[in-house]
Amino acid sequence: MRVNLTKKDLINLVYMRLGFSKQISSNLIDEFFSLITSNLLTEKKIKISNFGTFLIKSKNSRIGRNPKTKEEKVISSRDVILFKPSKEFKYYINSE
Repeated sequence: MRVNLTKKDLINLVYMRLGFSKQISSNLIDEFFSLITSNLLTEKKIKISNFGTFLIKSKNSRIGRNPKTKEEKVISSRDVILFKPSKEFKYYINSE
């Protein structure tokens, strides 16, 4: 079963655990995501200690095929975001 963690859930967690108001919690979460996004766009790589690394990788254009119709199409070049977990994070997940 998949459980999604929403922005609202994060705001409520900050509100409950740290005691900030919901408005301050919302601003904190918004600023955190904004900081990660803007730095990722400028630096192409962000490392968060004991958590992992986010990086942007460029993919070249290529030819793809529709498996049903066998029709070929060009898949355009694009940037993708990758996440590589740290050793500590992997260890924590696997020790549970």
